[in-house]
Amino acid sequence: MADIHQETFKHEAYELLGELEYSLLELEEKPDDAELIGRVFRAMHTIKGSGAMFGFEDIASFTHQIETVYDLIRNGELEVTSELIDLTLGAKDVIREMLNVEGSDSAANIEKREEIVLLFNKFLPRAQGIETVVPAAIKTDDVTKDVNSPKVTYRIRFKPPQDIFMRGIDPVNLIVDLGALGDCKVIVQTDDIPSLKVCNPEYCYTYWDILLTTDRGINSIKDVFIFIEDDSEIRIECIYDESVSDIEWGHKKIGEILIERGDITPEELAKVLAQKKLLGEMLIESGIVQPDKLESALCEQKIIRELQDKKKGAEGAAIKVAPEKLDVLVNLVGELVTVQALLSQTALSIKEPRLAAIAEEVERLTAELRDNTMNIRMLPIGSTFSKFKRLVRDLSKELGKEIEIVTEGAATELDKTVIDKLNDPLVHLIRNSIDHGIEMPDARANKGKPRKGTVQLSALHSGANVLIKVADDGAGLDAAAIRVKAIQKGLIAADAEMTEKEIYLLIFEPGFSTAENVTSVSGRGVGMDVVKKAIESLRGSIDIESSRGKGTTITLRLPLTLAIIDGLLVRIAEDHYVFPLSSVNECIELTEGARERSSGRNIANVRNRIVPFIRLREQFDIGGELPNIEQIVITEAGDMRVGFAVDSVIGKHQTVIKSLGKYYRDVEGISGATILGDGTVALILDLPKLVQRAEKDEEGVLEHMDI
Repeated sequence: MADIHQETFKHEAYELLGELEYSLLELEEKPDDAELIGRVFRAMHTIKGSGAMFGFEDIASFTHQIETVYDLIRNGELEVTSELIDLTLGAKDVIREMLNVEGSDSAANIEKREEIVLLFNKFLPRAQGIETVVPAAIKTDDVTKDVNSPKVTYRIRFKPPQDIFMRGIDPVNLIVDLGALGDCKVIVQTDDIPSLKVCNPEYCYTYWDILLTTDRGINSIKDVFIFIEDDSEIRIECIYDESVSDIEWGHKKIGEILIERGDITPEELAKVLAQKKLLGEMLIESGIVQPDKLESALCEQKIIRELQDKKKGAEGAAIKVAPEKLDVLVNLVGELVTVQALLSQTALSIKEPRLAAIAEEVERLTAELRDNTMNIRMLPIGSTFSKFKRLVRDLSKELGKEIEIVTEGAATELDKTVIDKLNDPLVHLIRNSIDHGIEMPDARANKGKPRKGTVQLSALHSGANVLIKVADDGAGLDAAAIRVKAIQKGLIAADAEMTEKEIYLLIFEPGFSTAENVTSVSGRGVGMDVVKKAIESLRGSIDIESSRGKGTTITLRLPLTLAIIDGLLVRIAEDHYVFPLSSVNECIELTEGARERSSGRNIANVRNRIVPFIRLREQFDIGGELPNIEQIVITEAGDMRVGFAVDSVIGKHQTVIKSLGKYYRDVEGISGATILGDGTVALILDLPKLVQRAEKDEEGVLEHMDI
């Protein structure tokens, strides 16, 4: 069990470290933000406390020093500086290494820890000759309040002396001070106010019932009344503690609350209940309880119920599931989809109405189960975006540039497996924008640009795909320089005819780099080819737009999921193929007469618009005679409208994606496979690759057609 708990701690610690880094980078921009300071402190404190609990004493000891410094900042005794942020970010990296058991005791890690601790000690008061250090917990006389202390709700009856105004004290200010301790609800009691004939305008006849939910401890409440406690009626009672089981507190009835408050006696309550009417109404009618006191009791009952409901909601808000278990669930759903297809095919062949009805219902339920399972794996991409703020900060400092990162569409959801594989490609793209794209501050100023450059990272949904854009406002790509370098590297022939966009895409070729010098950031010709391979492995595509002197935008088009997609099943001879349905616009017929009118050219007239098409039978070297009527599947492949000629279109098909074996992994035009209901295999088409291949074969004929 210890191993399970330690793994749970490590998982939560990684999340806390991510939150810590984000908060630190925000704090650098807003050093006086108390909420951000509190978030940094709480992250450190939680890591320290949980680490000690689960056997990570080295992490707890190391984090304690950092926590102490940020406690001083919380108390206004230290200021946030860029030096402190740098040091804390370094400490965060060390903690991450310490979570890796294999590397936690390395000499380099231990030396780095000791160095960071010494640097943090310089911020402590004792380093300046002061003996005492503010502890990480806030102490009162008999209560030690920890940052993670549970919240407690108190019932407070505050009845000041009538001459309190004559002493120069305003009781309202005391109530305001209570409100600063937490969530506060105040009910004014007015039953002691006399008639106007005997009322002294300089006296205070009112008193207050206060319901306060706080984590500051009872002594913090007593401190508010410290100067008038001897002359006032002050009762402070705990009525709810979130750390205690709700079974113990229960749901108190109005009568029980009024008895606890001392507003009625048990005998008075029993007498009223004997009348068998609504309790509140009877208490007021009989004159036993004033309306204000009943309102106060009802308010207390409502607040306690809300707190209990909120606690239950928080406890049941989320369930953490290991990714491996989720992968098993997705695989099982995939197998179910395959079996469902077999059932539907069997029902169709047997032509039994009852079996057909059952197959239809199973198909509906399977589709719902598939969609819900896929939604479970969908995560907002913002968690990945937030990691790059640190990257931009560190690289811009290293290169002497002034750069900020702006993100949009952080709430855009994507399959977790896709997000996990996106980190490295985005790192390379951002590094490329910082190093090659954005100019030095003086150079930007000379061009009339702001000294600070901008890297924009955005995401948005586009059908069944997500578009992720990395844009910068730098110098833009130099097509001529890229072409020269590509010729020098032997990537293209000196007389090759290429469009500007094709030249831009050469930066993704292995070994290509325009950097003159090798640095820690770039110049070795590796990185961008990694991006291309990674995106292609995700069945995605890359597009580049650039304007000289204004900047570059690289767009990644990625599928929402890698597990199950909606596809269009087609047949060529005896083989089956699947088009991703999100890329399909429509299907048209190509008759023998239309083929003759095209004079052997692969073009089709679609509502008076010429659309080029690729005959898949020729692309895959499939023999046999063409059918009298072919079907053309019109698709959007990148920014082109291209058709694909097939023998026949079978229809929509839920496609469970299976990876190809290592011997078939590099086959162009195929991105995967799926198993049909009868057990045969259908290949999933990679449309952008097929278009590229056709362009090469036809020497660019597709590009010059109507798009």
